[in-house]
Amino acid sequence: MRPPDTRTREFSSSRVLPPEFFSRPAVELAPELLGVLLVRQTDSGITSGRIVETEAYPGPEDPASHAALRIGRTRRNDPLFGPPGTAYVHCNYGVHWCFNVVAARSGKPEGVLVRAVEPVAGIDLMRERRGREELTNGPGRLGQAFALGPDLNGHPLDRPPIWLEEGDPVPTHDRVSTTRIGIRRAAERPWRWYDGRSKWVSRR
Repeated sequence: MRPPDTRTREFSSSRVLPPEFFSRPAVELAPELLGVLLVRQTDSGITSGRIVETEAYPGPEDPASHAALRIGRTRRNDPLFGPPGTAYVHCNYGVHWCFNVVAARSGKPEGVLVRAVEPVAGIDLMRERRGREELTNGPGRLGQAFALGPDLNGHPLDRPPIWLEEGDPVPTHDRVSTTRIGIRRAAERPWRWYDGRSKWVSRR
């Protein structure tokens, strides 16, 4: 069963995931986010998509984390130290805004990068923003299609203008685990998950 079409309704807290859902290590949260609905509200309209690909970045001990031990706490990564269930939006290569969900607990900088979603609502708006058919199969494309930016840093993901809802869960046997991609450090760690049934995955 597909999640409801968010174009036809206002925000409702009844389906929103509570902060407790995110209060677990990033490597546990990442596969559980598959199937969750990401909803973004702007003056132009609502876009939503079902999460189909994630990567875990579990804190200072992870050399690929933005809060790795060699980096420490900075202005850029400060949202990662916030409470679980908030947004961390960072700019990659000075161009692409990428969306992460803060995990674990306050002061423990763990996060899950949302790499791809399967569009559900607001597809025409996504096409207008992207200017092409490849909409949300990759973190940079997702950021542009959903109009994500630094203004969302630290935003609680249980209220507008961006939130996470219960969606269509991915059965365990359809969850594929692989090594992370697009990084140089600790790329061999199997902390990437995707829905093996979805055509919207960035890479197989």
